[in-house]
Amino acid sequence: MAKTDLQNVLEEIKARISISDIIAQYVKLQKRGRDYIGLCPFHHEKTPSFTVNTQQGFYHCFGCGEHGDVITFEMKHNGLTFMDAVHKLADKAGVTVPTLSKESVEEQQKRKSLYEIMGMAADYYEKKLRLSVGAAGLAYFKNRRGLTDETIKKFRLGYAPNGSGLKAELISKGIAEDDLTSLGLITKNEQSARPSYDFFYERVMIPIMDKRGNVVAFGGRIMDKSEPKYLNSPETPIFNKRRILYNMNNAYEPARKAQRLIICEGYMDVIALDCFGFGYAVAPLGTALTEDQILEAWKVCPTPTLCFDGDSAGIKAAIRSVDRVLPILRAGYSVKYIFLKEKKDPDELLRTLGPDVFEKYLQNAKPLVDILWHKCKMGKETQTPEQKALLEKETYDEVAKIADVQTRNYYMQEMKKRIYYEFGKGSVYKNSSAKTGHIANKANFAPNSKNTNFVHKPPLNDLVLRLIVSAIILYPELAAKYAERLLCFDTKQSPLSKVLDEILEIAGEKEYADSENITDRLKLNYKKEIDGLWEINMLKSQNISLPDIRHQIDTGLAEIQLKQLDSEISECSALMKEQPNNSDEIYVRYKALIQERNKILLQISDGDI
Repeated sequence: MAKTDLQNVLEEIKARISISDIIAQYVKLQKRGRDYIGLCPFHHEKTPSFTVNTQQGFYHCFGCGEHGDVITFEMKHNGLTFMDAVHKLADKAGVTVPTLSKESVEEQQKRKSLYEIMGMAADYYEKKLRLSVGAAGLAYFKNRRGLTDETIKKFRLGYAPNGSGLKAELISKGIAEDDLTSLGLITKNEQSARPSYDFFYERVMIPIMDKRGNVVAFGGRIMDKSEPKYLNSPETPIFNKRRILYNMNNAYEPARKAQRLIICEGYMDVIALDCFGFGYAVAPLGTALTEDQILEAWKVCPTPTLCFDGDSAGIKAAIRSVDRVLPILRAGYSVKYIFLKEKKDPDELLRTLGPDVFEKYLQNAKPLVDILWHKCKMGKETQTPEQKALLEKETYDEVAKIADVQTRNYYMQEMKKRIYYEFGKGSVYKNSSAKTGHIANKANFAPNSKNTNFVHKPPLNDLVLRLIVSAIILYPELAAKYAERLLCFDTKQSPLSKVLDEILEIAGEKEYADSENITDRLKLNYKKEIDGLWEINMLKSQNISLPDIRHQIDTGLAEIQLKQLDSEISECSALMKEQPNNSDEIYVRYKALIQERNKILLQISDGDI
């Protein structure tokens, strides 16, 4: 059987390129006999089981079973399609790939020449950054952004001066003006007789590359407070902004190794994250995150983290992203969210608070289901049964957008559970339908935590909450003891609710682990509330010991729990009289509440509270 042109090309690539040379770019290989051995790049291992046979041109892992040739490796390791891998290796080998699609040889060559033109434009902007005309741009990168020469070189950052210097230089090299126009490098005012001119000017320039490292577009940032802050290349024959994620060419390998991918809002955030060791950050290109970009992210990491500013604009952007993710959600693939509460973007946060704080955000990222629930509740009134029914309907409508049946079913279960806890649906205590015989059994009364049997969280009064906040400020180690227990109480009605949330979050951060630092941090946003806590000075002046403070807090919390239990016990007693046909089921609940009450009373009497 005669070989096809493609088969000849594949054999030529394998003949000219050593598989060990390609793999050695990503894996530290050691010579062992005729083979090479190293740690497998496709699964985590401590003992090398990944071998490369240069003579026969294949790799094999005895640990996970991955096996293939140099093209297979390029595809799996770098997330490329078969033809992208072939083209990438063919470029290295100096081999021409035959036309395999409807696209003609001329069209393929044209596309290649467009990449070359964009590369020449990037060279021009890089060169200008280092000349006197680009002094302002270089100062912006180095002084205002704190970038090193190494970072500037890695991201091929440049400067576009005023005038039409790019147009003149590229035309002098034989580039057609039509090509410059089609690539968005020059533009023309159709209502003016003025000649075409450079699209970008007086901006620092950030090249946008595809996964193969080809420059396909640019982002230009103004250096003052003018608008628009960013100016991006228009869509061109080689650039579709809805599909490409900025910096994926650099982030792919670090993301695959760390199994982390951060999707933030802008170019400079990506570059700043890279500077501080988070080399797996990418960004959409001037638009909201698209379905295509999410699918691209999933090729690298099954649960990328979306990073937003903590302001209202960041919340709205996160809500919009939920609409993009839900229809394509599937088993094993989702997104997580972080919101930077310091009202800073990642660049500002890293430079002021450091990478450890950002790492803590990553470790505490919120799952998609939490953001969906927030979206469903946001701005909704839920005082009447009709309003609650509307929220429930709209929540289920949101879940219905998930195309994958299995994933949709689990989301529906989760939303039903959250609606139950939010409104006490089905509870004989809060639902009038109990009088018609719809009585919740023991299983329906899931406790709010392992330590309580309450249907609803008892409200935490201000006196106890003030004591808790004051105590944690003086003794940050108390945060770990009470963080989980406080979830059993409703604190949302208190003026100190937000202060409590903030202090529980920052008390665990190493850099704010002492009382003075915690106080300073809290006063950035809650100075009035902290200054109003007379309990702090009281605890200091009376020199109360830590065990005594804990006893006061525990006693206060126990009294609140007992009050709630007494209320629910009384309701059960009344219901058993009103509904004798359901009294057995209600009695089960009544006994559980009595047991919980007795348990707390026993702890108080034994001094265990």
